[in-house]
This record gives sequence, structure tokens and C-alpha cells, in this order.
Amino acid sequence: MELLSLVHKYRRGISIVAFLVIIENVAWILEPTLFGWLIDAFLKKMSPQTLSDRYAHIIPLVFWITTYLVNSGSGALRRLLEPRVFQKMYVELVTQIAETGNKIGLDSSILAGRAHLSQQYVTFIQYRLPEAAEQIIAISGAVIALTFFDFRISLVCLMISIPLIIMSILYSKNVVKLQSNLHDKFEMVYDIFSKKESAQVTNIYSSMAKLQEKIANWGAINFGIMRIVLLIIFLFVLYIAIDLDDFSLGNIYSIVAYLWTFVTSVEYIPELMESKSSLKDLSQRFNKEM
Repeated sequence: MELLSLVHKYRRGISIVAFLVIIENVAWILEPTLFGWLIDAFLKKMSPQTLSDRYAHIIPLVFWITTYLVNSGSGALRRLLEPRVFQKMYVELVTQIAETGNKIGLDSSILAGRAHLSQQYVTFIQYRLPEAAEQIIAISGAVIALTFFDFRISLVCLMISIPLIIMSILYSKNVVKLQSNLHDKFEMVYDIFSKKESAQVTNIYSSMAKLQEKIANWGAINFGIMRIVLLIIFLFVLYIAIDLDDFSLGNIYSIVAYLWTFVTSVEYIPELMESKSSLKDLSQRFNKEM
């Protein structure tokens, strides 16, 4: 499986998409600060103490609108370019699987199943890697931004994120075997259909459904524990922001926005780990015979 050669071949398109991902998410992480600044500026405008207070909102408004347009524009352009880059990659990848599989005499049903499963490679590069970059920017950006408001807030986030990451790694290890069993079943699907026996179709899809249920069970447990831990973060941060610090309304908005960014980004880690585990099994499966 020459995935790296395909990535190298389409490196220009992938690099452009990656650049747009970075621009989009850096702009996104700046928005809460700029919007909080805008809120405070509008409050000054409503109760002006000096002449400059009447126009205090203009500069923050320009900065916020510009950042919003950069975020939206880069996001729209990225979504426009992605299909043009990654669908061509998928076509070439499937062709490569077919040619290599035919040379070593793999059964056509297995080849068809692997051709379908190989979509996960392209999905990982097209969606998971950009999403991973988004979460890295979001988590690190939120922690850095919160440091400027109160270092204790960012410290709480950092302390909590360590056990959450460890928990996600353990979740991935438990899911990887289930993913492997699921891929085994999927490779048999086309052969089962060729036998034209509905009972066998029912059996194999029922067994696949049970495996997916087990994966979902691990995901639910991990999600529940993670939400409890994140609740602790919220309570600590709200206590620091409201009781210990004399923040303006705009600052409180920014802190809450960054906190939500941190929470939603951390929640995404298990899904990313699951996708990585699935891809790891596929790589071992394809490389063993190809």
C-alpha cells in the first residue's frame, strides 16, 4: 500500500488545504477575544465618559469583522478544494489495490471489500488530519488565551487534559481489536452476497452490528467519564472568573467561549483515536499481503 507515495504525489493540493485549515482555525481562536473586546467597546459607547468612548466600538468592530471573514472565506475555499484533491487520490488508491490484488491472486470479494475500506485512508487524510490540526490549535490556543485572563484557569485546563488524554489512549487500545474483527467481517460481505442466502446475510450483518455496539459501549463509557471531568473544569473556571477576578462582561464572554472551545476539542479526541486505530489495522492488513 503506497499511501505515502500518493500523499507525496498530491502534496501540493494537500499543502494548500492544510494552509487553509491553519488560517481558518487561527482566525477562529482569535474571534472570542475580539468579540469580547467589541462587547466592552459597545458598553462604553452606551455610557460614554469621553468623546473617544462614542467611537470606541469602530476599531474592535473592524477587527472582528475582518477575522470573521478570514475564517469564513478560508473555510469555504477549503471545502471547495477538498473534493478535487481527495477524490482523485481515492480513485488512484482503489486502482492500486485492484492491480496489486490481482497480481497476487486475492479473491475478488476481498478486493471489493478492501477497495471500499480503503476510503478510510482518504477520509483520514481529508478529514481526520485537518480535524486533528483544528483540535491542536483549539486546545493550545484556548489555554494560551485563558492564560492572559488568569493563569489559574489555563492551569486547571492543563491539569485536567492529561488524564483525559491517557483515558483516550486506553479507549483506543480497547477498540482496536473490535475494529479488526469488524474489518474481518466486512471483507466477507461480498462473498456472502454472492451465495444468495439471506440467512447468511442476516448473520454477518448482525455480527457486525454487535461489534459496532461494543465499540459504541466503550465510546459511551469514555464520553460519560470525560463529561464528568469537564464539569469539574467548568466549576473551577467559573469560580475563578466570577468570584476571584473582577472581569468585564466582554472578558467573561471570551473566557466562556474559550472554555467551550477547549471542552468541545477535548471531547473529539476519542473519535480521532478510534479513526486512527481503524486505519492502523487496515495498514497492517493491506501491507501483510500486498
